[in-house]
Amino acid sequence: QVQLVETGGGLVQAGGSLRLSCAASGRTFNMYAVGWFRQAPGKEREFVAAMSWGGSSARYSDSVKGRFTISRDDAKNTVYLQVNSLKPEDTAVYYCAAAGNYGTLIRTTAGVDYWGQGTQVTVSS
Repeated sequence: QVQLVETGGGLVQAGGSLRLSCAASGRTFNMYAVGWFRQAPGKEREFVAAMSWGGSSARYSDSVKGRFTISRDDAKNTVYLQVNSLKPEDTAVYYCAAAGNYGTLIRTTAGVDYWGQGTQVTVSS
């Protein structure tokens, strides 16, 4: 069992930055692929970024590539999402996720085994 708790969201002006954190419980967290998804009002939850267990591979959606960076610190059981050059269209609830299969995680939300409760990111223009 893995529990995920996100922090770090907030209100920021366009062009600004935030660092989202996801603290995980569970002794086997380092064996999971981890990712970030987001959901804007009236829209489906969408993939943002993911990292394989061990951190050897990372994947980003086209909309955030070059602006967002995912990282993990398995010693601290924590996943991070550094979000830079924010745009109003980045406004959403951001969810941390963990999955046993990295390949599935980057393709579909159905591949997620555990979700966090979400943290709100609001970007003003």
